[in-house]
Amino acid sequence: MDWKELIDNSWTLFLDRDGVINVRLIDDYVKNINEFRFLPGVLDAFEIFAGRFDKIIVVTNQQGVGKGLMTLETVDSIHDFMKKMIENQKGRVDAIYVCPQLKTEPDNFRKPSPKMAYMAKEVFPAIDFKKSIMIGDSNSDIEFGHNTGMHTILIGNEVTKSVADDRFDSLIQFANTLK
Repeated sequence: MDWKELIDNSWTLFLDRDGVINVRLIDDYVKNINEFRFLPGVLDAFEIFAGRFDKIIVVTNQQGVGKGLMTLETVDSIHDFMKKMIENQKGRVDAIYVCPQLKTEPDNFRKPSPKMAYMAKEVFPAIDFKKSIMIGDSNSDIEFGHNTGMHTILIGNEVTKSVADDRFDSLIQFANTLK
């Protein structure tokens, strides 16, 4: 049996943001709402996810904050906009965890560290990592999922060192397998 057939409304979905939900800016950061663009089909995917998953959680590294290119308040306003647009299309996001730290900071909790997953579990104790999926577009996303025992899905055609359980071209392509 394919593991995707086991997904029911007790599962948790974790997602990266840039490159999965919105267009990743090459060698740059989404620094304001005007630079935030949903990828095609994402809003429809969230509507499907809302009916399938108990919790939907975004986990995102935002090193641009640590570099002084934007503030955490700006990131929060981008996330408020993102959530509102998703909710307007009958989707939802239950929580967003942001790591604003630089890669070079000691004891940072950037992915692939599992710290943001454990933060979510503190707030939502029913989360079972064995019944969770991490969707990302980079090696650190897939390692994050592996570090917590989640199923992993790679979005796009990025070559990663870590092997994901599955690969899809887009978030909507995966969501359509859950219909």
